Amino acid sequence: MECALATMKPTKMTRALAGVMLCVLGLWLALATPYQRRTVVSDAASCHMAVDIIEPLSGVTHGSVLLLHGLSANKKIMSYVGEGFSEEGLRVFIPDLAGHGRTAGPFSPARAENCTESFVRELISVHVMVPEHAILAGHSMGGAIAIRVASRVPIAGVLAISPAPMRAAHRSKPEMLLFNSAPPLGVNALVISGAWEPESMRGAAWDLATSGDEGKVQNLVIPRATHVSLLFNQEAVRASQQWTAKVLHLEGATRLPTRWPLLGFFLGFAGLIVLTPPFLRELLGKNSVAEPILQVGVARLLLGVAACSVVSVLLLRWRNFLRPLHLFEGDYFAGFLLINGGLLVLLHRNSVQAAFRTSPALEQVRKILMAAICAFVVLLLFSGWFDLTFSGAWLGAARWLRFPAFFLACLPYHGAEEILAGAADSGGAARHLALALSLRLIAWCALLGGIFFLQSGEILLVLLAPYFGLFCMLQRLSMDVVRRETGSAAAAAVFGAILMSGFCLAIFPVA
Repeated sequence: MECALATMKPTKMTRALAGVMLCVLGLWLALATPYQRRTVVSDAASCHMAVDIIEPLSGVTHGSVLLLHGLSANKKIMSYVGEGFSEEGLRVFIPDLAGHGRTAGPFSPARAENCTESFVRELISVHVMVPEHAILAGHSMGGAIAIRVASRVPIAGVLAISPAPMRAAHRSKPEMLLFNSAPPLGVNALVISGAWEPESMRGAAWDLATSGDEGKVQNLVIPRATHVSLLFNQEAVRASQQWTAKVLHLEGATRLPTRWPLLGFFLGFAGLIVLTPPFLRELLGKNSVAEPILQVGVARLLLGVAACSVVSVLLLRWRNFLRPLHLFEGDYFAGFLLINGGLLVLLHRNSVQAAFRTSPALEQVRKILMAAICAFVVLLLFSGWFDLTFSGAWLGAARWLRFPAFFLACLPYHGAEEILAGAADSGGAARHLALALSLRLIAWCALLGGIFFLQSGEILLVLLAPYFGLFCMLQRLSMDVVRRETGSAAAAAVFGAILMSGFCLAIFPVA
């Protein structure tokens, strides 16, 4: 026993030191920037948009760019593209659109467009932006807004990176569109799309390019690029620089911005992942009494989740009772989790009741409180790291006010999943992880079915699916640690529901 303890402690210490070193190195790389950056608040049209301004260290500028982020994104994630423009001696304005990042809601596509147009007109009116030396640029929804605003405001050119479709074509359905009309491109324009994007995105980009004046509009497809990776793709940024230099008549060679900050983000992110399991084990402590493993047939469980998920989608088609949350499509997701979880609890009520009769009430409360503390610490660490280095993820007051309701909506599903999937070490951790993720995959397929076959229009859930997949993998792994250390399904469920609530409140716009 003593020998085992002696070998465990150095291993834990080595892992902790490795995680800390990754975080420190990542922070050093992420914060090393050769650009001037400041944040202001624009009161144009009472939108109160938080705006980052990036300028070269020399302070000498030869024009300006207004750079717009996409749906469920923020100004921070546009930094690499913005720095590429700054390398050309341009002053870059990157706002958080309404309901995103540091800008308060409410969000709607129309309001985001109106706020952008008011901001551009204000910059022009105070001579901060000269139309003949200015570019409107944007990604996804931001690209569509840039095109629409450029059709009404005189500007030198518009750059649309993977613009959101604005008409029903190429398998884009009307209910999925943020805007229902696409103005022709009457100015110099560059439309960029990725070869690995869906056909609807590439087709929409081609339609836009062919709608403009011949010779003024270029369409560029970047090989091996996805919708999001275009924001960090050197070929896309180089093409943007060359096109901008031509339109604004800039001279001199331009270098690409460094991607060391991006590497720093990934190093620190990996460091936090390494640190999380030992942190949870140390704070929770090993539990000597575990809950008994509940026996539920796998086939019955999978069919039950499928049935409950389909019923949840059908009920949401009739009415979403969580609409007062005012989260753009996040209220739909919260409603799905609440209804689905409630149905699963009712369907397996005997198993759920048995899980809560296995340990004294005070001991159960202690485990839940410790798991909740751990969840908030992990949530704040990861959201703080994202906000500092990669993408604005820190929850403002408006989002924290929605936290209790979102948490209560998430809790039934996480509780049912944790209880029904069994203890984390029943049949092996890998088997438990695979079963829990299979349940979520079934639920997600029902969600997508509602979007594509019932025309629910919740297109943001489709766009966010890859990120939910990664989050669910990491969340489930950490939930399994909590389950093993506490022996409590309730504690693991509370831990997971807190993380899910924080993740959703960070990515869904305030509507």
